[in-house]
Amino acid sequence: MCSYCGCRDISLIGRFMTEHEEIVNVAGVLHRAVGGGDAGEVGTALDHTLAHLHPHTVAEERGLFAVLRRNPDFTDHVDRLCAEHRRLDDLAERIRAGETDLVDTFYDELREHIDKEDNGLFPAAAIELDGPDWVEAIELTPDEGPHAHGHPHAHPH
Repeated sequence: MCSYCGCRDISLIGRFMTEHEEIVNVAGVLHRAVGGGDAGEVGTALDHTLAHLHPHTVAEERGLFAVLRRNPDFTDHVDRLCAEHRRLDDLAERIRAGETDLVDTFYDELREHIDKEDNGLFPAAAIELDGPDWVEAIELTPDEGPHAHGHPHAHPH
């Protein structure tokens, strides 16, 4: 994860990077569950992964990505990242349908996607956006998910 440019100090980017770490951790539980061969554990781990992933991708797309998309220099890149969100959703549904051999692909593509955001998009956004842009991105970003509003939840590990 990026730690050299200081973009993590921007509250919204810091939030997204922390969520990325949590998503990778819960996806690791999914990865290990497949090795155990218990379909129930795989389903539970997938549900938990998606409970972290979906609110996160919605928040990115409705907030930061919406603001960045207005800049023609970012539009194509943001659109590709959104397409990767859809690809991860598709892989997850196929895993749920029993194609557990896709968990490695899901996990690898997830990590690659996060790397593009943490080490590419976020540092570029830190340079490109100004104060009013950040205020708007924050205002547009939903604050939902497993950690929203201090609601506790259990990690299955």
